[in-house]
Amino acid sequence: MSELTHFNEQGRAKMVDISDKQETTRTAIAHTSIEVTNEIHQKIEEGKIGKGDVLSVAQVAGIMAAKNTSQWIPMCHPLSLTGINIRFSWEQQEQKWVLKIEAEVKTKGKTGVEMEALTAASATALTVYDMCKALDKGMMIGQTYLSHKSGGKNGDYHRA
Repeated sequence: MSELTHFNEQGRAKMVDISDKQETTRTAIAHTSIEVTNEIHQKIEEGKIGKGDVLSVAQVAGIMAAKNTSQWIPMCHPLSLTGINIRFSWEQQEQKWVLKIEAEVKTKGKTGVEMEALTAASATALTVYDMCKALDKGMMIGQTYLSHKSGGKNGDYHRA
């Protein structure tokens, strides 16, 4: 494992200097999920949630979150993102439905977009929860993880 780079010579937090790094095309894909009841699944699919089109609003929230990650995560660099895509798929499991969320973020820059993808996925799931919580506060947001990253000096990563 490489040395931690977010500490200065006094052992205090710092933002890493990326001035001398080369620009490369970088992509990251993160996943999360949210478990909902049959009723919530049906109402989302039929467009009958009182707050509006849940998946459209959640998609926009994920995009906004990716664009603003450096305002949430203290040591993240503000990035000029070149693409953000939020995808959804449903999976039925016993007496519930699971909304699977994939967030893909791209840039051409000096640092990766892993945190932007993870933030986008998380904000998307949180928005689904917010829009549906009047029907059930027991929804559960699932594991959030990085599944892929490419670009940069450390090369590609693919979750096994």
